[in-house]
Amino acid sequence: MSKKTDDGASRRDFLKLAGTAAPAVAVVAATGATQAEASQPDLSSDKIQDTAHTRAYLDSARF
Repeated sequence: MSKKTDDGASRRDFLKLAGTAAPAVAVVAATGATQAEASQPDLSSDKIQDTAHTRAYLDSARF
């Protein structure tokens, strides 16, 4: 009645991987929270600057 395939990973293998990967993702997210400080604006450039104002805007626009 049951078909056994050896061509790929099973659902159990996926769930095992997902269970072990979740704590690793949490660690990466926790260590990624420390970012470098924003730089001083370069008034001679016409491109977007990495300043505290632009970071605050981008953080507030994130869903």
